Amino acid sequence: MSFDLSVIPNKNIVLAVTGGIAAYKSAILVRRLKDAGFNVRVVMTQGAQAFITPLTFQALSGNPVHTELLNPEAEAGMGHIELARWADLLLVAPASCDTLAKFATGLADDLLSTLYLATKSPVWVAPAMNQQMWAAKATQRNLNTLVEDGVHVIMPDAGSQACGDVGLGRMPEPEDLAYQVTQYFHRAQRAIAEKFGLLAGKHVVITAGPTREAIDPVRYISNHSTGKMGFALAAACYAAGAKVTLIAGPVSLDTPNGVRRVNVSSAVQMLDLSMQMLDEGCDIFIATAAVADYRVAEVAEHKIKKAGDELNVSLIKNPDIVATIAGQQKRPFMVGFAAETRHVEEYAAGKLVAKKLDMIACNDVSRADIGFASDENAMTVFFADAYQLEKRDLEKASKQEIAQQLVEAIHDALQHEIEPV
Repeated sequence: MSFDLSVIPNKNIVLAVTGGIAAYKSAILVRRLKDAGFNVRVVMTQGAQAFITPLTFQALSGNPVHTELLNPEAEAGMGHIELARWADLLLVAPASCDTLAKFATGLADDLLSTLYLATKSPVWVAPAMNQQMWAAKATQRNLNTLVEDGVHVIMPDAGSQACGDVGLGRMPEPEDLAYQVTQYFHRAQRAIAEKFGLLAGKHVVITAGPTREAIDPVRYISNHSTGKMGFALAAACYAAGAKVTLIAGPVSLDTPNGVRRVNVSSAVQMLDLSMQMLDEGCDIFIATAAVADYRVAEVAEHKIKKAGDELNVSLIKNPDIVATIAGQQKRPFMVGFAAETRHVEEYAAGKLVAKKLDMIACNDVSRADIGFASDENAMTVFFADAYQLEKRDLEKASKQEIAQQLVEAIHDALQHEIEPV
């Protein structure tokens, strides 16, 4: 079966493999999901390991395979709770009778059943079993319970089975399952675009990540920004129908689907490229980058050798990128960010006025749960007085969810047509 893979969003799939001869199909399924652009992590029950080895799935997925609930190494890295949070979809294929029963009764005695209870993401199950086991009243009762709980059940195919029986119970082919997953995310993408469709036709320029200000050829001044919020915003704006240019400082993140990315290092480079974007027709400028306030006055041509107990380095102020763009005669709609450690709202409101912005979003980076490198955020949004919009408190959520709410806030402000500040 052929399908368009060109606009699949960068999503995370946890594929859970349970005991059954159909487990061999799951190896092919991993490959098909990877071909479609999904990030895949595999969870295996003990029963699954009797049919196929974890090493096979590790090689195909490019990630370690999760097999134990209380694994010290897993808990130090991506434990079952982190794995539950990571998933955009939990797909159980094949799903055995035993697994269905555990899910239906809330039993949590292994990694998979615990993961099922811990995730807020959609759960899909693809049952595979003997035709009589499928037809058993207990199995059908468990399936009905799962459907009532919101689990999506992928109906098995009919045909010849490994045991020699003929009937319902065969797991669908990997290509069919990959197609269904692909279409699900296509529909979700379209739903987001419909919700935030008024960004269609807009050119959004976003700065993200830190800047690096060279001291010498091997040393630099920087900060802890990872760029996650800016990259999440780029994905959300693209989903809203906008053309998106992402000006990224040095970060280790994959480029969101459909987004044009240009990498820079220093604040001066970021400003130069931002000014170029104005000539290309920028409608909305979102400054999420954590730009270094100062740079070295004279960068050493060669590595500075250690000498004495002190090293004096002269710093000069970097250009204020967002204020510079906001000060242009043909300015775009300006969105600033304020990452503060105290007096968060007070400082943000001051920046909104001082830098002549249309909107500013602020957060408290001193909080460990929403600070730099966190996957979650909580923000307060202020608008320029001319928009006559009340401030908005965005409660703690994933950065992807916060990004969608920020897109909505931008859309609402654009509805109030005013002269530039």
